[in-house]
Amino acid sequence: MLRAIACIPFLLVAAFPLGAARKSTQEAYGQGLTVGIPVTEQELVQAVQDVVADGIIQGTKEYNKDEYVAGAESVSSTPVFPRWSSPGQVFYKVRQNALDPRNFKDSGDTGTLAVRYVVQHQDEKNTILKIDAIFLDDPHRRAHLSNGSVEAAEYKDIQDHLAVTQLRKQQAAEDEQRHQQELAAKELERKHKQQQLEVATAQAPGESLEQHVKRLRHEVERVVRTSGALLKSAPFRSASSLKPLPAGAKVVILIISPYWYGVETEAGEHGWIHRSQLERLP
Repeated sequence: MLRAIACIPFLLVAAFPLGAARKSTQEAYGQGLTVGIPVTEQELVQAVQDVVADGIIQGTKEYNKDEYVAGAESVSSTPVFPRWSSPGQVFYKVRQNALDPRNFKDSGDTGTLAVRYVVQHQDEKNTILKIDAIFLDDPHRRAHLSNGSVEAAEYKDIQDHLAVTQLRKQQAAEDEQRHQQELAAKELERKHKQQQLEVATAQAPGESLEQHVKRLRHEVERVVRTSGALLKSAPFRSASSLKPLPAGAKVVILIISPYWYGVETEAGEHGWIHRSQLERLP
């Protein structure tokens, strides 16, 4: 399972036509990330919401002490970014009092670290995602642009969530297919048994009603073999014994399983007897 999940993000990366420019030898600040993703808008929104709520900003760290910045919060708006007026659903993840976060141009103070995610509808099967990150220092209220590391790392996190979602959908579809196949097999078996019963219980041409009833009774009645039998509480040998039945005792079959019969004795008692301990009436 874990191996399958690990492979899917790579496949998604290969399938997603990235719109963001590749890094050159010199770092490019403030370009953000724009990417078209072959998933529905609802699926992408759910993945983005999960990432926004995780409390972590990937692709940066405070000084050199961590691999990411923790303690971030999901907010509905932030003054770090101008008000979004274009189409799309907007989400923000903000960390207050961030200490000199890495991968922002000329950062070095304490301030607010913010990431904006915009989900835009493209068509029924494709959605556009925009990610931007900014650090706003407290002393000068100056915006420091990202070199793209935060956007790329947050996008990868979103990809991982989408991969898990796709895997779950695939598993659910396979489970549903197996369920439908099992239902079809059971229905086929039921119809087959019904046909067998109809054939077995059909009154033969020229057969009187008395003869017909006698024949049907003969089909469902059995007699205990000369070795005797134990009437069991369940259809397995280790089940508790209800009572011993002597040789020649008659029972009526109520339930048929591959190795056991559910029966009723002449005294009206119910239980299970192994098929090998019964034989047909003469």
